[in-house]
Amino acid sequence: MLGELIPAQIFAFMLILARIGGMVMLMPGIGEMAIPPWVRLGLAVAVSAVLFPLVSPVLPVMPVAPPGLALLVGAEAMTGLFIGGMARLLFSALHVGGTIIAFQTGLAAAQSFDPAQQSQSAIIATFMTLIGVNLLFATNLHHLLFRAMADSYVLFVPGKLPPIGQFSELAIATTAKSFALGLQLAAPFLVFGLIFNVGLGLVARLMPQLQIFFIAAPAQIMLGFLIFAAVLSSIMMWFLDYFETGMSPFLLAP
Repeated sequence: MLGELIPAQIFAFMLILARIGGMVMLMPGIGEMAIPPWVRLGLAVAVSAVLFPLVSPVLPVMPVAPPGLALLVGAEAMTGLFIGGMARLLFSALHVGGTIIAFQTGLAAAQSFDPAQQSQSAIIATFMTLIGVNLLFATNLHHLLFRAMADSYVLFVPGKLPPIGQFSELAIATTAKSFALGLQLAAPFLVFGLIFNVGLGLVARLMPQLQIFFIAAPAQIMLGFLIFAAVLSSIMMWFLDYFETGMSPFLLAP
């Protein structure tokens, strides 16, 4: 009955759009809420149209019952959401590192809206996330996202339920690695914070009459900015390498 109402070509395109649309909705830089929905939808439709002649031969036959159709579309959307969500998880390393840096430099109270996290974040975390998105396009690493769209049809066969167990393990491992990388990116500031606060404690003990807070606050911010300017390029290069490595499970070997 569905075959009479929905031609095979429309079914195949709808199935491709379900996966690609899920990926575009969550991918960093492409799926941000600041981007108008019609732009994201247009990109998903355009990419689906390009992939249609390439992946349509491997798509399953249209089921005869509506529940089967809903199951297929749901499985494809789940696969796309997972791949896009994993790319988003990789970017959380910058947010973790920026938040730690903000605490160590005395700028944690300076909050701004982070478009990547869709919430209020420390201004340094927002700054690092925005730099990461810009460098993603400047270094052409966004090509990995589009490669993942095409390669996913080889790695995850359409018409089959996604491997939930493997997806869960990969998500947990990526979350742990992103948190660990965030700590590593902020390591110079952790050392700075430890030395600075120990020094303040010694000065306060040696000179109790000194109003240490009025000296410490501007000195902490100034030294924090100097260290941040010195290590920012290394931090971002390290993150770009991490992002490229993190996307490798969704890419075929070159």
